[in-house]
Amino acid sequence: MIILPAIDLKDGKCVRLRQGRADDVTVYGDDPAQQARDWDDQGGRELHVVDLDGAFAGTPKHAEVIRRIIEAFRGPVEVGGGIRNLDTLRSVIEAGATRAIIGSAALEDPEFLTAAYEEFGDKIAVGIDARNGFVQTKGWVETTQVKATDLASAVAKIGIKTIIYTDTATDGMLGGPNLSQMAAICDAAPTCQITASGGVSSPYDVQNLKALERPNLRAAIVGKALYDGRTTLREMNVAAL
Repeated sequence: MIILPAIDLKDGKCVRLRQGRADDVTVYGDDPAQQARDWDDQGGRELHVVDLDGAFAGTPKHAEVIRRIIEAFRGPVEVGGGIRNLDTLRSVIEAGATRAIIGSAALEDPEFLTAAYEEFGDKIAVGIDARNGFVQTKGWVETTQVKATDLASAVAKIGIKTIIYTDTATDGMLGGPNLSQMAAICDAAPTCQITASGGVSSPYDVQNLKALERPNLRAAIVGKALYDGRTTLREMNVAAL
């Protein structure tokens, strides 16, 4: 399993939100590119970056910051937040992102998702954010009546190979991932590589994810636990072996 440290961007700074709430924010640094270098130095194999302002606004707000992050980190960088049309998607790919993450638009605009996949193939990842098993959109502001497992199955049929599943109730809470829902997502999209996000905060959590024995559970994203010093990237990497 691969551990991806996270950089979430708000107002040009590295932040973490509790359960995705824009009014419950902790700032961890004002130099995201330096944070990317730090994760690189600590053994980060891949990096997860989200433009939170872009997710809320529906269009990216940190293009230059993200470009500097990609330059600073020597491994693959996946980028999401506000990618809802092909022009925006192309700009993210051209900035050097290994994968561009399509979130809300994967549900709301399947034609765009299909066109994106046809043009960029495996450079497209779908981010599915859900609470109590139902998809949330627009930066987790709106909860739909669509089951996350149904959306995972649908995007897999399009040909998407990477799904990043975030359980928003556990995100930033340091209480461990929603294991049953993670297993259900893996089973709903067996042809996809799944990345777990939300609540992954200790080597024990990584071991629990591995114990699900889902061969398509490829990676896990870790944020707040690293920033708060509750664990280290090295410890998480060792647990993921």
